[in-house]
Amino acid sequence: MSTVGYIILAIVVVLILWLIGAFNKFVKMRNRTDESWSDIDVQLKRRHDLIPNLINSVKGYMKHERELLENITKARAQAMQAQEAGDTKAMASAEGSLGGMLGKLQIAVEAYPDLKANQNVAQLMDELSDTENKIQASRRFYNGMVRDFNTGIQQFPSNLIAGVFGFKKYDFFEIEDEQERKNVEVKL
Repeated sequence: MSTVGYIILAIVVVLILWLIGAFNKFVKMRNRTDESWSDIDVQLKRRHDLIPNLINSVKGYMKHERELLENITKARAQAMQAQEAGDTKAMASAEGSLGGMLGKLQIAVEAYPDLKANQNVAQLMDELSDTENKIQASRRFYNGMVRDFNTGIQQFPSNLIAGVFGFKKYDFFEIEDEQERKNVEVKL
């Protein structure tokens, strides 16, 4: 074999190794993105499980807030349906609405001293607050993974590999409704 033959063979080997490395990088990034989505899913399920307990605990105290409690229950059902469907955009919208209503519930609880002093309600509110923080952290991590994955599949020349092997962009988990971005107005 001539020197030119060895050079061509070396180039082919380097290209094959690069192809394998790029493919494995995308598989790793896709799996990490899926894992980060699973983290969001777990925290949302935890929040969905806490809500009925919280509603039942505050129901007797908050007779004037019945509409809010009913709206939270409806929003929870919509969020759970979106979660089951696996639609990222619908899920983000439903979870944003639910989060806004839970914020209103926390404000409403402040107006009831007996309710605020109830240890069960206080514990549930603390758990809910902790869960909300974990959801936010999980969303940030997921969106970071989505950014990295989407950037990787769009950059040249790795976009060629991504296209050949069918790697698709992920959607960010973001608030769709501009109304949900506004601060909650408190009127006492």
